Amino acid sequence: MSNEQLEATANILKLLGDKTRLSMIGMLLINECCVCEFVDVFHMSQPAISQHLRKLKDAGLVKEQRRGQWIIYSLDQDNKHFPMVKEVLKYVPKQEDKFIWLEEKGLRISCD
Repeated sequence: MSNEQLEATANILKLLGDKTRLSMIGMLLINECCVCEFVDVFHMSQPAISQHLRKLKDAGLVKEQRRGQWIIYSLDQDNKHFPMVKEVLKYVPKQEDKFIWLEEKGLRISCD
């Protein structure tokens, strides 16, 4: 492994070292989401959530797609680090409960 590859891997692991970003990635492994859903789940401001997503997007882990006025985020499974990220997520509690909570509160469909 070259120093450049080592640096890139370390940066990905550093990003995943934040529990909010790790949870976001775990959620995105299950389903795509918009910023407003993350705001509701994590009880954080939209700018704070957008900052987390920007870091994940800059690293190539997350991609975005515009649907009308909404931007929908999903995992970039073509990213060369995706297999490592998927492996890391095996050690993270499943995030389905967050989607259940959103649905129970009527917030899951807020971006459709």
